[in-house]
Amino acid sequence: MATILEKAKEYVLNSLNRDLPHGYLYHNYNHTQRVVKHVHELIEANAITPENAEILELAAWFHDIGYIKTRKEHEKEGALIAEDFLKRQDYPEEKIQTVKNCILATAFNAVPETALEKILADADFSHFASANYDEISDLLREELRLLNLKEYSDEEWLEENIKMFNEHHKFHTNYAIEMWQPQKNKNLLKLIKSQRKLIDKVKAERSKALEKNQKKQKNQVPERGVETMFRVAMRNHINLSSIADTKANILLSVNAIIISLALSNLIPKLDNPSNAYLIYPTIIFVCFSVISMVLSILATRPQITSGEFTKQDVIDRKVNLLFFGNFYKMELDEYQWGINEVMNDKDYLYNSLSKDLYFLGKVLERKYRILRVTYGIFMIGIIISVLAFGISFKTAGF
Repeated sequence: MATILEKAKEYVLNSLNRDLPHGYLYHNYNHTQRVVKHVHELIEANAITPENAEILELAAWFHDIGYIKTRKEHEKEGALIAEDFLKRQDYPEEKIQTVKNCILATAFNAVPETALEKILADADFSHFASANYDEISDLLREELRLLNLKEYSDEEWLEENIKMFNEHHKFHTNYAIEMWQPQKNKNLLKLIKSQRKLIDKVKAERSKALEKNQKKQKNQVPERGVETMFRVAMRNHINLSSIADTKANILLSVNAIIISLALSNLIPKLDNPSNAYLIYPTIIFVCFSVISMVLSILATRPQITSGEFTKQDVIDRKVNLLFFGNFYKMELDEYQWGINEVMNDKDYLYNSLSKDLYFLGKVLERKYRILRVTYGIFMIGIIISVLAFGISFKTAGF
């Protein structure tokens, strides 16, 4: 017949495998096994009676099972789960309470009072004195990240670990103080050295980046950012204009096909008196298609300006020589003179770019406004035409 400890071990294993959420890389069955192992070590070192040893081992198995329900105050949940299990096993009430007290003593910043509570608390934090503490610590760090609790940088994690070692943790049993504290001190020293190396590395990288940035700023022309802004803005506006033209062409093509099909297949049949019910739906259908085509053409129809400028216009900074509509009728030598005037005056150049960008935006606004109306009319036309055909068919008795 299985002992109470064997039943507890099986129950905890099954519960953690079945109910523990994904992401618990540290607080899992492996951690529980490690705590139970170190509880055995402390039981032997402190000459604990078999009765108390059983209580301690039961508490060790259940001390983190509360994670299957909640992370916050999981010790309380674990104590309740242990109480429920032990009552079903007819375990003595006073021993159940001792098990619960031991589990609650493992809570963060809890102060264990009895010898049993101190043993379990020391076993729970025995990894601080582990030779492979770095690997165990990395599991906890990754667990916090996967559970979306907090993502630490290397600096923050080292600082958090050092703070935990110095301010929040101490061993309670004489055995742990004598046997485990030296390795804990070595781990702390290793953390401090790693922190110093990381600080020096970060300082060196920052200094290098600052030096590189200063050098870059020294060699960089101030206007480069402005030029990049104009270049990106112009490219975006041209892309938007191209998209608008594509949309208008799609509407033109679709409506042209609709009208062609209507002219070739539908309208010739209207001569037959039996098809008289199709007249009004067909007219509606064709009219909306024609309106959509007209608006699509208006959206893409170019506007041409005079194409001429005078020298006085250039002198007065009234003409934008970056737009072809202002110079396409001019002679080459006159245009070259004007463009040289633009390049020699930075303010005039940037003002010309700004005007070009502004009026390009005005053209885009007109295109997209007409296209919005066109798509709306096309959509409404399709709906009304389908309804008209349906009503006509119904009225004709089909």
